[in-house]
Amino acid sequence: MTEAPRRLDWPGLMQAGLKGLGLTPDRFWRLSPVELRIMLGAEVTAAPLTRARLQELARAFPDVTKGASDGAT
Repeated sequence: MTEAPRRLDWPGLMQAGLKGLGLTPDRFWRLSPVELRIMLGAEVTAAPLTRARLQELARAFPDVTKGASDGAT
């Protein structure tokens, strides 16, 4: 199965840029799509899960063995 090519949502981008960010039409059209995405915060990603963070989470939320009263089979 072939995936359809992704298209830019120009109406949505225009609304976000012109209304949301308050850009003038001239400024909006001088931006690249990547620049606009960065201005909208879309390029911000979560930090990767490191071994240290995984260990921290494991200590905070340890696995618990369920007993018969917990519905374990």
